[in-house]
Amino acid sequence: MSIPREQIEENLGTVRGRMAAAAGRAGRRPGEVKLVAVTKSVGLDEILTLSGMGVTDMGENRPETSVDKLRAMAGKVCRHMIGNLQSRKVRGAVDLFDRIDAVDRIEMAEALERRCAEVGRIMPVLIEVNVSGEASKHGFQSKEVSRVLDAIAAMPHLRVEGLMTMAPAVENPEEIRPVFRTLRVLAQTHALSVVSMGMSDDFEVAIEEGSTEVRIGSALFK
Repeated sequence: MSIPREQIEENLGTVRGRMAAAAGRAGRRPGEVKLVAVTKSVGLDEILTLSGMGVTDMGENRPETSVDKLRAMAGKVCRHMIGNLQSRKVRGAVDLFDRIDAVDRIEMAEALERRCAEVGRIMPVLIEVNVSGEASKHGFQSKEVSRVLDAIAAMPHLRVEGLMTMAPAVENPEEIRPVFRTLRVLAQTHALSVVSMGMSDDFEVAIEEGSTEVRIGSALFK
């Protein structure tokens, strides 16, 4: 069942207001933070509704089951591949997405490079960093970032735009402020402009700590 336009509009207004307030508390302009709407749980109607309201970036994580939806989104929004990407799904991801947001291992980068070379395109990517060190999280350790960036610099069909992380799930977002701060410092150290962190439950703290992109799903479609 589609979510009514009025409900999406109300939710989007609330999210944008909270984003602007968080940016203001950090002395930042609201326009410094991009909203990536996580649309994996909704259909094309909701995506087109958001697009009509000025949302330009959408995140999906199932290229194999969302082909029609992703193709219909082409040219209307920037399609982000979020979440873990299996090597066997790289071909489809390169064909269907405009950016890969979670390169979490060198083998993944190498597979992306091969496919992008085959089709003659340069793919923007983000490097996933497991800042918290949780065993359940994907990504490189913070100390590995320099090595990873050097390795990907030798892959001419990949362009690293920034870093991303998934923070631990906690009741009080204040507890994960150091995780967000660490990623922001890492990005600054390596002169990377995109710092992608913060989701529905913690995006305000992430923005206060320097996030340039937040990934919001449930807060938009509740």
